[in-house]
Amino acid sequence: MGGKSLSLGVLSLGVLLLLAAASRGAEPPPSCEGVRKVFQLRQLGPLRGIPESPRAGVDLQVCTSKNPTCCTKKMEERYQTAAKQDIQQVLQTSSATLKFLISRNAAAFQESFETLIRLAENYTSMLFCNAYRNMAAEATTHVQEFFTDVGLFIFGTDVSTEEFVNRFFDTLFPVVYNHVINPGLTDISLEYAECLRMARRDIKPFGNIPKKAIGQMGRSLLPSRTFLQALNLGIEVINTTDHLHFSKDCSRALLRMQYCPHCQGLTLSKPCMGYCLNVIRGCLANMAEVDLHWRGYIQSMEELSSAMSGTYDIEHVLLNFHALVNEALLQARINGPELSQQVNKVCGPPVRKPTQSPGCSFDQKKDNQGLKIFSRDSEETLTSRRKEFISHLRLYRAFYGGLADQLCGNELAAADGLPCWNGEDVVRSYTHRVVGSGIKAQSANPEVKVKGTDPVISQIIDKLKHIIQLLQGKSFPKYHKWDLQQTGSGGGVDEQISGDCDDEDGCGGSGSGEVKRVLKITDSGMPDKTNLSDVKQIHQTEDGSTLDATGAGCTTVADYMTFMLITLNSIQYVHVSLVLRSPDLDTAL
Repeated sequence: MGGKSLSLGVLSLGVLLLLAAASRGAEPPPSCEGVRKVFQLRQLGPLRGIPESPRAGVDLQVCTSKNPTCCTKKMEERYQTAAKQDIQQVLQTSSATLKFLISRNAAAFQESFETLIRLAENYTSMLFCNAYRNMAAEATTHVQEFFTDVGLFIFGTDVSTEEFVNRFFDTLFPVVYNHVINPGLTDISLEYAECLRMARRDIKPFGNIPKKAIGQMGRSLLPSRTFLQALNLGIEVINTTDHLHFSKDCSRALLRMQYCPHCQGLTLSKPCMGYCLNVIRGCLANMAEVDLHWRGYIQSMEELSSAMSGTYDIEHVLLNFHALVNEALLQARINGPELSQQVNKVCGPPVRKPTQSPGCSFDQKKDNQGLKIFSRDSEETLTSRRKEFISHLRLYRAFYGGLADQLCGNELAAADGLPCWNGEDVVRSYTHRVVGSGIKAQSANPEVKVKGTDPVISQIIDKLKHIIQLLQGKSFPKYHKWDLQQTGSGGGVDEQISGDCDDEDGCGGSGSGEVKRVLKITDSGMPDKTNLSDVKQIHQTEDGSTLDATGAGCTTVADYMTFMLITLNSIQYVHVSLVLRSPDLDTAL
């Protein structure tokens, strides 16, 4: 209680001193002791050059006065440096929460995508290990290459989704021919395998599955890639504005506002609100030009985030890729005799070598070392995490437009009704016109002259314009217009699947072998050994026997595991679930 009274007493004393200063005008202080103490407290430089008492300030450049002053030219230079450092620190403090929000989520989403890719790769590799074991060793190599390309694309490498999807099915065809279409005691030769690889797109052993995969990958991976790029650009924008270069005129205005009153012994004074707004709006005029594009950036991020949900959600596509591959393999097996005839016409009869492919070498434990498994009851998907992030980001839409007001209102200016510094003296109110934000408004600024656009700010605005175009889908189709022909695994009927499906709708291709999916992992971090299909499908193994994915001995719902993902305010974990459709669950799903 005593401490509070002391603080109020000091504050009251400060107000009384300012009132006294306002009443006496620009009279010099009797001593410079108070100036020395503040100079020392702020660690602005050595004290030996500070006058003991006011002196003529004929050598001062900015803090000029007709009366004696406590400042020297060297002190003025020190104050100049301090004024710029002060405003830089205030800028960085004001943007710290926003910067943390974006940078933390950029790291978290990148980690999410890495884990998702790893999980989808494991699902696909386990498909071969469990249902097509004889060709698993060869196939899993191509699976690894495919998901490496997926990661490279998402994280910004200039690769084509069409190219790497086609490459995957090209390299898979010789393996499937050797073990499924025309199996033999020995493997086909390398030359024959190369002929098959080159002929795959003409022979079309997998029907329209590769085309479907190209469409799904392009429409799901590109938005995620753009989303990450936008997050990283957001960090770049903040870093750029945090370290803005101030013009000479701005630096002089900051000095006059912040430290020139010290020269007259007014160490407790603060600038008038209108005066502060004119100075800061003049100094941040170029930064205010970012406002319009920053608002567009956040709005476009929000629109993209909403569009990423549904059938082409990256989780849905990647975690269903193994089912798409299985559908392609089944189609190749069914059309085996016809495909053999086509191959014979193009490549001739199979040429074999005296070697045999090894069995599955997929090390489940080794390949799951990167997945940190934790338990959690509640579910969280990438979609829900995006929504949470966007809801926080939306609060910063007006950040750049209202920055000067925020700095003056919260940090720099005197409270309403108190005596304040107007650039020349302590007064009761600021009488000059207060200008608006932005470069054009500064033509009437009485405190700061703005000469033109900062090229650094112009460059960051150009980058924002570009990312907004990407976020708005100018380089890829609008999500709500997407249609993709999909062939059901149970027959040959095509059906249209649009991108309007939301996560909560529980929709998916009724005959495509795809279902709504949220990220959950089984006990081992892999799908259950027999639960490799989302719909009732018959997996034919190498020895000709069949495996009913929905029959006896096959669990219908996988056990749950979770892996770690970082959220904004704390460490949380994302559930990854593999929900398998059975006749008993059809109504529920």
